[in-house]
Amino acid sequence: MLNKRYRIKESINSIETHEVFLDTLAKIEEEKLGLSEKRFEVKIKERVIYVIFGFFLILALILFSKTFYFQILEGKKLYALGENNKGKINLVRAERGIIYDKNLKKLVSNSPAYDLVCDKRSFLASKPEYSKEIQIISNALQKKYTQIESDIIASEESKVVISENIVQEKLLVLEARLNDLPDCQIEKNTIRNYDMGPIFSHILGYMGKISKEDLQNIDNYTASDYIGKVGLERYYEQFLRGIPGRVENIKTATGIKKGDKVLSLEEPGNNLVLNIDADLQSKTYNALEASIKNIGSKKGTAIALNPKTGAILALVSYPAYDNNIFSKGISQTDFSALQSNPYQPFFNRAIAAKYPTGSTIKPFLASGALQENLISPAKLINDPGYILVHSKYDPNVTYKFAGVKPHGLVDMRKALAVSSNIYFYTVGGGYGDQQGLGPSRIKKYLDLYGFEQKTGIDLPGEFGGFVPSPEWKKQIKDESWWDGDTYNLSIGQSDLQVTPLQVAVAYAAIANGGTLYKPQIVQKITSSDQKSILQEFKPEIISQNFIDKQNLQIVREGMRDGVQKDYGSSHMLSNLPVAVAGKTGTAETSKAGIYNTWSVNFAPYDNPEIVFLATIEGVEGLRSATLPVAHDVLQYYFTKK
Repeated sequence: MLNKRYRIKESINSIETHEVFLDTLAKIEEEKLGLSEKRFEVKIKERVIYVIFGFFLILALILFSKTFYFQILEGKKLYALGENNKGKINLVRAERGIIYDKNLKKLVSNSPAYDLVCDKRSFLASKPEYSKEIQIISNALQKKYTQIESDIIASEESKVVISENIVQEKLLVLEARLNDLPDCQIEKNTIRNYDMGPIFSHILGYMGKISKEDLQNIDNYTASDYIGKVGLERYYEQFLRGIPGRVENIKTATGIKKGDKVLSLEEPGNNLVLNIDADLQSKTYNALEASIKNIGSKKGTAIALNPKTGAILALVSYPAYDNNIFSKGISQTDFSALQSNPYQPFFNRAIAAKYPTGSTIKPFLASGALQENLISPAKLINDPGYILVHSKYDPNVTYKFAGVKPHGLVDMRKALAVSSNIYFYTVGGGYGDQQGLGPSRIKKYLDLYGFEQKTGIDLPGEFGGFVPSPEWKKQIKDESWWDGDTYNLSIGQSDLQVTPLQVAVAYAAIANGGTLYKPQIVQKITSSDQKSILQEFKPEIISQNFIDKQNLQIVREGMRDGVQKDYGSSHMLSNLPVAVAGKTGTAETSKAGIYNTWSVNFAPYDNPEIVFLATIEGVEGLRSATLPVAHDVLQYYFTKK
């Protein structure tokens, strides 16, 4: 009798679903029982059915979740990667804009160059192909295999510049093997040629490889792009660069190149036309350099500007550097040597160096004292060469504040002409029966002239100045403000710090009758073909009428006497072909007997069209270091000789 676990199924015309999964089991049971004519079914336990059902349910859920993940959550990313596998969009650099002086003399020009750029992602995907391509590049460029490999591996960007400014013979070899380098391409680049090198380096600046920070903050650049680093190249980057073109490199799904598709053409950058005359700039640089070398100094700066508009006519910082070295590719060793140079050739002293002004502060104090009605310009003050100030806390203690030499009785005009310290101690800090401005009002008027704010010049890296006050000294130094602090501030010493550009802009306000203009280097931006003006920079007023014109006129007369009178501190300029007004300054440094010297002049006196400032650091002894610079530059400006 058959086991009750089995039953005979008479009909074999129908097959139930679970029979498909139990064929093997049924066959084994048939063989055990010796049955072949009849088919036996095994009754499936309900638990087994649930297990099988659960297994297929889990499998279906896994497949569905994966589909949801790839299609919904990662869909956009995977689509982009897929598209990238078929083709990549490359930016084509536009021709960079040209920079001209005011007379349309070209200061910067372009010459073509070519770089080899490779895609690191594709390189690292296949070791055999990777090695083969590096070897081809190594042979073509005559560059070590290990160096190329380390450059690729070390790069944090997917796009790696293997070689820049490739010479013609190597470029031809690379182009012939380009089909064997599917992960690389030759990109056109531009070398900037700076026609006057060091003479314009602090104005024009230079270009360099884009930094990681810039790449993250500025759109439409790649890791192999170049960008203006300093100077006008940096400040006007968005105008000079132009708009890059876009080309799609079409590939098959397996990465085989099929060709290129131009998506948009590049648009050349715009041009800059400066307010600067290249010949005047050159003359200023050479005159400053000659005087610095003649006195054995090392550093200085000179600025010329138009007091009627604020237009910068010349701007020199010395020593300078040749910005062409960056275009041709400077080594890290040479760059480090320039950076560590103690005379700081990269440092733009005109806009970033901060000095005490010395006696060049005196015209500003004079105008403030007149504006406050503290003193008549005709009042005579005796200058015996010093003043004695008794301590308010101990009458037996006396402080002596000296001048350079005695000048006798001086009024305001003569005090400016001879640069009397005693007169300005009195006007600034008060002495005897004469009330002084005091530190608060000194600060007020220096701030009106812009001493504590940036001028806004169109160059990166400008610094603002600083005028000390009793509140500052108490807070920072935890010290009281003494009368001596006021006296020192009155002659441009103390903790006063100001840039040469700020002083030049302030003197322009004296020259023009009371208007403070924003200094401007660029006159206009033009289209690449020079046919249209895209932007023209009109004179921009910072402030005006903060000093009455009649008070400024007295100051101007004192500065004029400083040149035309034989006792004047700027008398060296009296033989120039036009009437000149001027003021000199000598500021003490931390080294005894070493001074920073200043001179500031404007001309013609009755209708000024130029303000010229020169500063030389580290002058040994009391010498006229800057007046020869002013003489040479003004002589050239008015005679072109």
